[in-house]
Amino acid sequence: MPTYLSPGVYVEEVPAATRPIAGVGTAVAGFVGFAPQGPFNQPVLVTNWQQFTTTFGEMVEDYALAKSIYGFFNNGGGRAYVVRISTGADATESPVAELSTKADKKVPALRVKAIEAGGPNVSVDVKAAPAGDEGSEPSYTVTIKAGNETETFTGTLGKGKSNLATQVNTKSTLVKIEAIDAPAELVASGLNEGTVVLATPANLPVNVEASALIGDSAKRTGFSGFETLEEITMILAPDVVVAHAKGLISIDDVKAIQTGMITHCELMGNRMAILDLPAGLNAQEAADWRMNVTNFDSKFAVDYWPWINVFDSTVGKNIAFPPSGHMAGVWSRNDDTRGVFKAPANEIVLGAVGVDYAVTRGEMDMLNPMGVNSIKSFPGRGIRVWGARTLSSDAEWRYVNVRRYFNYLEESILQGTQWCVFEPNDERLWGRIRRTINAFLVNEWRSGALFGTSPNEAFFVKCDGENNTAESIDLGMVIVEIGVAPVKPAEFVIFRLSQFSGGTSISD
Repeated sequence: MPTYLSPGVYVEEVPAATRPIAGVGTAVAGFVGFAPQGPFNQPVLVTNWQQFTTTFGEMVEDYALAKSIYGFFNNGGGRAYVVRISTGADATESPVAELSTKADKKVPALRVKAIEAGGPNVSVDVKAAPAGDEGSEPSYTVTIKAGNETETFTGTLGKGKSNLATQVNTKSTLVKIEAIDAPAELVASGLNEGTVVLATPANLPVNVEASALIGDSAKRTGFSGFETLEEITMILAPDVVVAHAKGLISIDDVKAIQTGMITHCELMGNRMAILDLPAGLNAQEAADWRMNVTNFDSKFAVDYWPWINVFDSTVGKNIAFPPSGHMAGVWSRNDDTRGVFKAPANEIVLGAVGVDYAVTRGEMDMLNPMGVNSIKSFPGRGIRVWGARTLSSDAEWRYVNVRRYFNYLEESILQGTQWCVFEPNDERLWGRIRRTINAFLVNEWRSGALFGTSPNEAFFVKCDGENNTAESIDLGMVIVEIGVAPVKPAEFVIFRLSQFSGGTSISD
């Protein structure tokens, strides 16, 4: 309490009895996969397609990551963390050549590195530019060609805006130039004229190691790199099943990676794994994969099937593609437009032009109870997600939206009640906690996230002397019991029709 020493009017700022809880984000994705450029094993936040391509490069035929990210943003995704994994062919991914000095052709003066690996060969041609004023530094014209693209720059080896490397690094979309610490007198002699070629294969080889994607907790590699990022709510790895389709990894490796994804989600407790099934499976094969190959039982994982057809600009035609990235985008769009409490189903998959397998109602009757969520084409209604189940055998956690909504509640309450730590553990603290959580859950009920005609039917919050005994207080614990009644999707809508005689009325 402040001390007053002289007469007067004083104003005191008193903290409110209730501190508001703000809902946390629910649609932040974590992608792990292969890209032609960018840092390895370092989670990088991207919020749009341009940011992704600037860091990790454009789409590459053999890699699924970029195409999956594009589907994520196209379907309403907003934020994603990307971890690039080494393919084992990284030494050739960014081809490098050196421009030598004029005085000694064996001494390099500049190192040229291609920005995009996996594209056509890049040629760099150096010629002396016309002489300028007497005493001015010699200048050179560099012509860079890759496929149908051509760039031309003229500059010197001196400092300032006219520096050749500065101009290329600022404007070129094909290469970067790095100055080499060569002897000053040799650099001053200028550049050797001629052409160098940065050779790169059109399609990069891929060597998939299951352990690289699963990662190391101590080194924070692979999925383990997401452990420090509390805001991530879903993880996916579309390159896994694509690599399997190309014969680069075995079924056992696919299962090991997906097991690692689920283990990571269960460890973190605030995110879900969106899993892809292998390519080309019919309904019976999908059921066999679910029940006999993976046989996962987890409330933190989801299966989507079949693959969708999308246009692939790298080959100029429609291809079958794993749906996980598009599904992550659908989850994000659903959260923004309706709320995380609403099941992300009966939603259009934007960017899909077809499905790889036309599922029938009878086949869905077989797959849905197993937790395999179908993607189906409906005449006149587009291609839609037609399932909202987790891979859990526990009926309490059967639905995706229930698990995700509890993740949201738990994380929101956890983050919004950090002020409680080290407060005096008495009735006043318990009352403040009750009022804070009650205010948050009332808003959730009003938004339609909780079942019931009144807040009393929708939830309860208990924090008093009954569940905070002297023993628990001595242990430094505050125990709060919270119960909520989440809304569940109307998965089966049943209309009971019957005939009745004319003139007979049926009351409600």
